[in-house]
Order: sequence, then structure tokens, then C-alpha cells
Amino acid sequence: MSFGEPEGYEGDARPRPLGRRGRSQAAAAAVCLVLGLGLISGAVTGSWLVGGSGEDGTLSTFAAAGSLWHSVPVDQLFPPTVQGRGAGPGGADRTWTRIAVAPDSGCKDAFDPLLRKALAPVGCERLLRATYTDATESYVTTVGLLFSTADAPGMTALANRFRKERLDRRSDLMPLPYAAEGTPAAGFGARQRASWTVSVLTEAPVVVYAVSGWADGRSVDDPQPAGDAMEADATTPAAQAGLGNEAKGLADRVERDFRRNVRSASEQPS
Repeated sequence: MSFGEPEGYEGDARPRPLGRRGRSQAAAAAVCLVLGLGLISGAVTGSWLVGGSGEDGTLSTFAAAGSLWHSVPVDQLFPPTVQGRGAGPGGADRTWTRIAVAPDSGCKDAFDPLLRKALAPVGCERLLRATYTDATESYVTTVGLLFSTADAPGMTALANRFRKERLDRRSDLMPLPYAAEGTPAAGFGARQRASWTVSVLTEAPVVVYAVSGWADGRSVDDPQPAGDAMEADATTPAAQAGLGNEAKGLADRVERDFRRNVRSASEQPS
């Protein structure tokens, strides 16, 4: 025994098969779904291929940032004078003057072994460094921009690791300074490091860091990360001298200028 298709009723009460229309609707829905997914994936793939948002042929922010080390003048990355309004202890204004710029280089011998190992997962395309002094030439601070070879997920993974494991607060992972002969930073070596900060960017293949110390070459037995040295109740010599503010304040402003340069570069036609 066999059964016919069940019938429904149209508006004029004429019977119609229910199963036939259901199959046609399902087929049409399936076609629309496939076409929709194809359009979405095609748009995303196209955006990945051009390295940007796909709008107006502009470069993506991430891609633009990675090329700045050879396309932007040094005076834009490390200005001769940096104003730090409210950057000092108690909100005092600071002014930093650039006294030396290191030749752009790779990362070999630029970091202590443990920090080099921690940064190794993102690679090293180029390292740019400059050293500044304050208005009184009492302090010296080296600020660096490490351009990595990593993609966005790689930078995010490193940033997460630094945050979760608090690697930016470990004194055995302090960046090295750049000491230039004939400047107030001539005696600024590994033993003279007093405070530091490290920032792993996720929207650019760049690590920003700064390390500060006294300009008279005195050694430091208890260096302190900038975040701790800037606490109101911090009592270490580095904190009392405001060296945490020196490192953090200068690094923040160099990073801010860097982001401004990235925005400008990403607006350029590809």
C-alpha cells in the first residue's frame, strides 16, 4: 500500500501538495546560503590578500606599521625634543632631549640572553634605539622600537604571555641601554639600569621599551619596573628620583608618535 503526498490548501481552498513546496523552499534556501557564504569568504580572502580592510586600496594598519623602520625619518620616530606634559612625579612637566641615535641594526647582542629568548618567538626584523637626557642632564633614558617578523596572532600571543607571566616586571628581563661616547650617557651600562618598561603592541609588529638611569654612571642594586616605581608609596632610590616616570613617560610619547606615523602611512594608497 502506498500513500499520496499530503495536501494543504491555498487561499482559494484548492488543495496543493505540501511536500513539493517544502523541498523547493529548502533547495532555494540552500542555494542562498552557499552564495552568501561564498560572497563573505571571498570578501574576507580579498581583504587578507591585499593586507588591508579592502576599502579604497589602503594598507592595513599592521602592514603599514611593519615598514616604518625604513620609510619614516628618524626625527619622526625619535624627535630631537620630546615634551612630557604632566609626565614627571606629581604631574610635573618633563622635557627630554635626544643625545644619541644608534645605527639601525638587528637584535644580536642588543638584549640580555633571557630577554632575547623571551622575544624570540616574534623574531627581529630591525631594532631602532635612541638615548635621551632630561633638562637638567641628571638622568638618561634609552628608548627602543623592535620591529618583529611576526603576524598579528604572534604579537597577540607574546603580549598575552608578557601580561600573564608579568615578564615586563622581571629585573632579569630588563632591556639594555644604548650608551654613546661623548654624551651624558657614556657611562650608561647594564649596571646603571634603574627602571624600565616594555610594551608589546598587538596592532603592529613592534615592541616598545625604555630603560632609565642616572647620568653620573652610578650603579643600581635594586632596579624597579616603571609601574612599581611610579606608585605613590614607592621608596626605592629609582622611585624617589622619578626614574620610573622617565622610562614610562618617554616610552609612552615615542609610542604615541609611532601610532600617529602608522595612521599616516596606512592612509597612503597601496
